Amino acid sequence: NGPTALGFEHYFGISASLDMIPFTFIEGDRVSVSPTVEKKWVRKGPAAADFEAVDVLPALARKAGEYIDARVATKDGRPFFLYLPLASPHTPILPSPEWRGKSGLGDYGDFVMQTDWAVGEVLRALERHGLASDTIVFFTSDNGCSPSAGFPALLAQGHNPSAIFRGHKADIFEGGHRVPFIARWPGKIEAGSKSGQVVCLTDLMATCAEILGAKLPESAGEDSVSMLPALLGKAASPLREATVHHSIDGSFAIRQGTWKLALCAGSGGWSDPKPKSPAARQLPPVQLYDLASDPAESRNLQADQPEVVARLTALLEKYVADGRSTPGPRQRNTVEVRIRKQAE
Repeated sequence: NGPTALGFEHYFGISASLDMIPFTFIEGDRVSVSPTVEKKWVRKGPAAADFEAVDVLPALARKAGEYIDARVATKDGRPFFLYLPLASPHTPILPSPEWRGKSGLGDYGDFVMQTDWAVGEVLRALERHGLASDTIVFFTSDNGCSPSAGFPALLAQGHNPSAIFRGHKADIFEGGHRVPFIARWPGKIEAGSKSGQVVCLTDLMATCAEILGAKLPESAGEDSVSMLPALLGKAASPLREATVHHSIDGSFAIRQGTWKLALCAGSGGWSDPKPKSPAARQLPPVQLYDLASDPAESRNLQADQPEVVARLTALLEKYVADGRSTPGPRQRNTVEVRIRKQAE
């Protein structure tokens, strides 16, 4: 049930995150080298004898370039889609020897710099073949920075990976969800332009469909909204009605305009106030923030804006009942959805 069983023609990579077993490369739907020994990177488990986690990022960058080279060599002129989910800067934080010490911010900063290099390798492959001018490139991340990066040490050096935002990976707070999103499409997207639109990674599906002129089935992309108008600088109004967030403990939040409603008392994740902690139990069961005036989510306005709390709660409940957040026929949810965690 890997990528080649779900629509991709080719696959090269690892099974999950860089700290998850088995530690071996996979090509197509088979491991390239059987995991016959035991190794440990955060987790311990079966590994290929020649597999080293530090080699994964360079290998992914190399394979991406080789794929582009191979596609060009066919000379068939067919467009291609390359999805490159990098294993960095996830744990274990292992910059290659040539990158250690380059950032001045420890191993994590070095690993981020090496990640930028890997992206550059892909861009250089496009430029090498004259494809940069008619290729769309998206660069983004799946969540905020992990505390494994060592926030205290980074803060002591004047660097906050979450910038002005509260929290980090796993949290319901903005630091857990705000990520870089960069798009390059020469001749279509204005160089150096920015957009204030709220978009979500789920929107990539509808965006690609619109670019290709493909119609998605009614039962696909139920939470996907095309961001193409924003990319082209033609979005005159909000593209999304609202955006739903979810933390690692199952807590929900919904954002509409500048308002964000979180249906939990604390972080819903790994930062303080942690779920079920004494500090969280002293807080209101919901949080409401105006992100325009308070992007750091420091002032809970739930008591002052009960009508906003009610409106956003009702909208989230509607999304759950409809099984979707876009127009279309009602869909069945994969599992039962409870928008509030039971108090414990």
